Amino acid sequence: MTRPPLRAIRDAEPSIPLVERLVVAGLISERQLQAALKERSRRDRPLGQILVDLGMISEGILRETLGELLGRDSIDLRNAIPDPDALRMLSKNIARRHSVLPVNFDSRGQVLTLAVPATINLVAMDQIATVVGSGIGIATLRAGGAEIESAIERCYEHELSIPGILREIDTGSSDVLNVAIESEAYNHPLVRLVDAILADAVNHNASDVHLEPEPGFLRVRYRIDGVLRQAMTLHRNYCPGIVARLKAMSKMGLAKTRAPQNGRVSMTFSGRRIDLRVACQATTHGENFVLRLQNLDKSIVPLEKLELREETLTSLQLMLAGPEGIFIVAGPSDSGKTSTLYSMLNYLNDESVNITTLEDPAEYPLAMVRQTSLSSDAEIDGADGIRSALCLDPDIIMVGELRDEETARMAFRAAMTGHRVLTTLLANNALAAIPRLIDIGVKRQVIAGNITGILAQRLVRRLCIHCKQPYTPNEAEHRLLGISRSKPIRLYREGACDACNFLGYKGRIAVVEVLKIDAELDDMIVRVASRQELHQRAVACGYRDLAEDAIRHVRKGLTSISEISRVVDLTARLQ
Repeated sequence: MTRPPLRAIRDAEPSIPLVERLVVAGLISERQLQAALKERSRRDRPLGQILVDLGMISEGILRETLGELLGRDSIDLRNAIPDPDALRMLSKNIARRHSVLPVNFDSRGQVLTLAVPATINLVAMDQIATVVGSGIGIATLRAGGAEIESAIERCYEHELSIPGILREIDTGSSDVLNVAIESEAYNHPLVRLVDAILADAVNHNASDVHLEPEPGFLRVRYRIDGVLRQAMTLHRNYCPGIVARLKAMSKMGLAKTRAPQNGRVSMTFSGRRIDLRVACQATTHGENFVLRLQNLDKSIVPLEKLELREETLTSLQLMLAGPEGIFIVAGPSDSGKTSTLYSMLNYLNDESVNITTLEDPAEYPLAMVRQTSLSSDAEIDGADGIRSALCLDPDIIMVGELRDEETARMAFRAAMTGHRVLTTLLANNALAAIPRLIDIGVKRQVIAGNITGILAQRLVRRLCIHCKQPYTPNEAEHRLLGISRSKPIRLYREGACDACNFLGYKGRIAVVEVLKIDAELDDMIVRVASRQELHQRAVACGYRDLAEDAIRHVRKGLTSISEISRVVDLTARLQ
């Protein structure tokens, strides 16, 4: 008996659009499909789940394909850490009955996010809505049925909140010095404690987690919007187990206690995919850990929404449109250089150009862009990567950072041979990028004529819109703003409310300066002009420094004077 065509099966079987995708993609054969359909006639199970049961596809393939088919995001529950507040909203019996797992609860938006299988029906959703209350919205993420069942048993059987886990450790019989370090050992409280700390940091939108050993305790601090805040302190006895867990999950050497190490792991917290870059170093009182949290689901901000001056945006777009040359985004660590670089790539990205990136590591996926992660495992560095990329007919090359002489020389060589190169550089401001390149080893004659522009930036915290407080500036603040005392103006300072966790600030905004390198500046670079001469020429060409852009944000009520003075040097404006 021959198998009927896919169109005929689709008309008779509601699940066939999914299977058609699997067949077209070559994930299953037509013979496997025929066997699954035969098994479907014997069992009251979704066709997709039968394919998983028969071992023809994995849960992950089913989840991703369903998400694409239904236009909804999916979630991998194998390494997911649900929100304890979300779990408390549905009992284990209800979750098991409808095969759903609460993964996140947005208390401000009053939205509960559930991991659901492909076959959940409207009646089940109505019953869940009745349980959680009419004022709570429900969002869904697709997951495999077997993954949901396993996650329900794992998450509902154990305490997931930090206070609850600490009570379990203090009152239980678990030996914190001999923590089970395998990821499957979820029953051990210290495994859950590390996950809970990371989940708490993600919920607070922290960019870094610092675990700092002190003589009698372990200090835990979060970096939120660029500022470190102490989150908690833990007993010193927890340190060995926490260190073992962190090293195991990030693939570090457990026996190495004196040498610095680096590791990496990806996890899902409250429905958000987070990439963790882990670094540790021995200190006087033990090993200090810093974990950088990178939100893999974070969207790229369009260039037009970076809140730049209109003339700055126009100038930037013209520089990026040039046929060759190197454009540099400068600033210190954690100043948003990479995010701005991605905004530029997204602006330039279309089917008419070939874009190649060389990053350590690749952070945001971009359609139609060939992205390469530089690492010791890949046995390729920045210079070799640029050499290889030049053989791939690129129009635009993005180099994550100019860190050494060889990489910088190859980047400039690419710019000199008709390519557009975008990169970042650790420098204090746009003008300071030039001596920084010379310090790396790039010759002045190479710098001149090959840099199209330099953008330098900082990130300042944005005032919370719910609690910012208006006030009238004093004489010194009027002078700082460059405004006459007779001209009335209203500024804002930080308040405190629940929406911003009583910090007064929520989110960050970029403070930007853009330097256009013209022919006269090129000549001044070659003849070793002083910094003051370079600055005077730049100002004559329309250059506005970081302090002026920061004050623009203050006058618009987006941030405060105390905040910009923390990030930008304002002393020159008081002279």
